[in-house]
Amino acid sequence: MKRHIGYSIVIIFLVIFLVMSYSRDQKRIKQVLAQNERLQNENRHLQESLDINSQTTQQIENRHEVQERTDVAQKGTFVERRTYFRKNWKQFITVSTGDYHTRFLGGIKDLKVIVRNQTEYPLDNVVVSVQYLKGNGDVFKTEQYTVNNVPAKGAQSVSAADSRKGQKVEITLVSITSQPMNFCWAVNKPAPAGNDDPYMCVPN
Repeated sequence: MKRHIGYSIVIIFLVIFLVMSYSRDQKRIKQVLAQNERLQNENRHLQESLDINSQTTQQIENRHEVQERTDVAQKGTFVERRTYFRKNWKQFITVSTGDYHTRFLGGIKDLKVIVRNQTEYPLDNVVVSVQYLKGNGDVFKTEQYTVNNVPAKGAQSVSAADSRKGQKVEITLVSITSQPMNFCWAVNKPAPAGNDDPYMCVPN
């Protein structure tokens, strides 16, 4: 009987020891798991910070690259567009007349000379020749008018003198000057052979 009681006590102590050991092990496992989770969270936050920093650095580099390209493009565009307008000025600069009145027995009044400028640069002055023609086509007289300060993408006009004779008018350009466009053209200034940009006022 005493032997059975002794065995029971040993078994009880053994069970208590195992339970306490298991409890300690479980506690240690929970601590290790919690520490691992904390380390994982810290690593994740660190990786996110690195990703954000990397993205920010890339965005800054991209902005710098875009700005550099824009600066270069703007500088190149400025020169190229001036050259383009000089070479193709007839597509962008025109002269015409407004509505005018003719008298029953001949004569012209209320004539306006209109210069239209579709380039991106203002024109300093434009000289225009107006021929007053009689009914048979003969020239009665010729007048020249200067139209100043024609705005970019705009128009400017001047009033022409009335004529006691004439049934219609013919109008032609004589010269155009634009310092902003570095453009100097004149009807009596022939383009030099072999010069692909002959109307540049001042060579670069």
